[in-house]
Amino acid sequence: MDYNKIHINPISPEPTTGSVLVIYTGGTLGMVYETKGKQLVPFNFQQIIEKVPEISRLDFDITFLSLPEPIDSSNMSPAIWIELAGIIEAHYDEYDSFVILHGTDTMAYTASALSYLLENLNKPVILTGAQLPIGVARSDARENVITALELAAAKNQDGHPIITEVCIYFNSSLLRGNRSKKKESSDFNAFHSENYPPLANAGVRIEYNLPYIKPYEPGLKLKVHKSLDTQVAFLKMFPGISQVVVESILGIKGLKGIVLETYGAGNATTEPWFLNAISNAIEQDIVIFNVSQCDGGRVSQGQYQTSKFLRQIGVISGSDITAEAAITKMMFVFACNQPSQNCVEMLGRPLRGEMSI
Repeated sequence: MDYNKIHINPISPEPTTGSVLVIYTGGTLGMVYETKGKQLVPFNFQQIIEKVPEISRLDFDITFLSLPEPIDSSNMSPAIWIELAGIIEAHYDEYDSFVILHGTDTMAYTASALSYLLENLNKPVILTGAQLPIGVARSDARENVITALELAAAKNQDGHPIITEVCIYFNSSLLRGNRSKKKESSDFNAFHSENYPPLANAGVRIEYNLPYIKPYEPGLKLKVHKSLDTQVAFLKMFPGISQVVVESILGIKGLKGIVLETYGAGNATTEPWFLNAISNAIEQDIVIFNVSQCDGGRVSQGQYQTSKFLRQIGVISGSDITAEAAITKMMFVFACNQPSQNCVEMLGRPLRGEMSI
């Protein structure tokens, strides 16, 4: 597939400190205001230096690559996640790090999916975007892009990258990608990571939270997975949920797994019809993954009687995983074509730091 590429040479006469490939997928960041039509239109990345002149002052090589048809992140799909993983694989030896410009609505899903697809990742893959388009005067796009680039290029005293995982950078915070969730639609502080500390905070200086960053591992060879299984669904508990609704979702033809969004520490109704429906689904090899509805929640099946029954019938505890990381993890695990018991085991343990033990 042909991609539009723009290479930017730094103006500094000094040797560069590395190379970054920036992948533009679409989203709010890449919009500018057109005075003639009085509307926002997609940004032409041939003019990137005009819009973000600070980029030319960075002391590393930057290449911009745009998808043939940039999309709104609401149209993001597993096929594009696989395409992004393939782009990184194809350029992995050529570049030191990667930045993905992405719409905010599904950014946490993309970051989670990429964390699973990119096994043995040993370089930074940082997603960022903006709440306001780059063509708006008060846009947060410039700061997010510039700092994401600096974080991607950062190396330790041994010359190895400080960041070696999939992350989201937004509004001064670098977060583990599969621990992140979009919390705000109108504030610049859009992303939070309730159950895992920020990996870095960018103020006057960038302060790294090194104990929580996956360390660089010499000799790791990247393994890129090429498939995801979308035969999964969410089932969110709410007071008054009906038997018809639950049984209809669990009865979807070809369904392999359900992310069950429960209350608090993993609690759900103990109505006999509900427990029977869940039990029957598990007997038919449908995997049920229990995730808390609370943003900072953690499933502890058995802590209350209302969750003890779920544990007894074989529901898997998702611990403190986010819903975004849970559903993409299911897609990844089922695509590995493992026996059912292996899928259960993989879901119940951390694969890429997405959940606590």
